[in-house]
Amino acid sequence: MRTAALYVGGLLGPFGAGVVASMLPELATTFGVSQSTAATSLTALLLPFALVMLVSGTLGERWGPMRTIRVAYAGYFVVAVLAAIAPWFWLFQVSRGLQGVANAFTTPLLLTKLASITPKERLGRTLGLYGAVQALGQTSAPLIGGLAAESSWRWAFVGIAALAAVLTVSPLPADQRGAEARPRLRDAWQPVVVWSGIVVFVAWACLGGLPFLVAFRVDDAFSLGPGARGLVLTAFGLAGFASARLVGTVSDRFGSRLAVFLGLLLGAVAVGVIGVVGSLPLVVVAWAAGGVCAQLVLVGINALVLRDDGRGGAISVVTALRFLGMSVSPAAFTGLYRHDPALGFLLPGALLVATTPLLAQRIFRSGTGPRARLDHSRG
Repeated sequence: MRTAALYVGGLLGPFGAGVVASMLPELATTFGVSQSTAATSLTALLLPFALVMLVSGTLGERWGPMRTIRVAYAGYFVVAVLAAIAPWFWLFQVSRGLQGVANAFTTPLLLTKLASITPKERLGRTLGLYGAVQALGQTSAPLIGGLAAESSWRWAFVGIAALAAVLTVSPLPADQRGAEARPRLRDAWQPVVVWSGIVVFVAWACLGGLPFLVAFRVDDAFSLGPGARGLVLTAFGLAGFASARLVGTVSDRFGSRLAVFLGLLLGAVAVGVIGVVGSLPLVVVAWAAGGVCAQLVLVGINALVLRDDGRGGAISVVTALRFLGMSVSPAAFTGLYRHDPALGFLLPGALLVATTPLLAQRIFRSGTGPRARLDHSRG
């Protein structure tokens, strides 16, 4: 039961972030703003989430990880209620930003705690299950948000608040008491963390952050309506959910190195195919394959960092860079896609290929501890 609360907590963040995607017209109508302005409610959550997470893992370890997580759940409950009752758009945006801050104090600490209670030889499978729960939250959020908006979008945030309330009172594993030194912010910025963060930054800019570009592609090439576009986009999350445990097994059995390499190389192929084929079924299959590849990269990178440096600050920095990469994707590739749709996908694919030898190889040379040597021998 205590471990279950850790996994369910992993669902809360991506669900709360993505729930607004299908209710933007209703948000715009309620608050009297344009749909493009309403769309900034996603950025309003992701930006503070990523920035605060650069330090939240270390701060949470100072304060006590489980205590910090429980306080963050309670804070998420309060700001979700605020979103549900907000009469003005600026207040709704403030609530979204505070949701991001609260989530920044759960994600890295949940991962660190799961790693600390999992045997190292099974870490990949544990992270795969956690990734599956997150993929489920990401995939289900637009659907549930859209269903709630049929009556009132506010009900979606009432539901989020209820889940946060349940998590707040749920039993959690106890904090471990030890004689470890007080963690410092700079301790997280080790070579393995920096290079892992660069890899996941590129991977999420060029793969995990491309749903908007896929939506453009299926609209332009196949004239799909919004409902059909949404179904196409769910292929990424559903495939990631279905494959997450298998991906974790690959990481455990063959090493994090191979998982990352496979994710980057096969992800490059999947992204490139979307930009050049003229068949909708092939686009859907390629996008679903991209979801599997994203899980390979994510589970591999997380396992690497948690094996080599199990502190919350380390995984916090890597996760922050992952979402910062996702946030830059629209600015980086939209103009190129409008100039040439094929290049809009081929360039991200090429960047994924370039990352494989230039960055992933460096990561596995940067670790010097016994856990890094173990991963060398297994990878």
